Amino acid sequence: MSFVVSSGVAAIDEAITRIVHSQAPYPAFPPGLARDFDVIEIRRSWHFDMAIRLY
Repeated sequence: MSFVVSSGVAAIDEAITRIVHSQAPYPAFPPGLARDFDVIEIRRSWHFDMAIRLY
């Protein structure tokens, strides 16, 4: 996993990484998709506020 743009706050980037990894394992890509593409980019915007604990 990599970030296109970091939040600029290490604790937030680490929290996002933990969230994504905590949902693993992810199902395999459908064979047709895997046959046509060797890289898949998934873009997601994350919005945190003071009510969310990052640790």
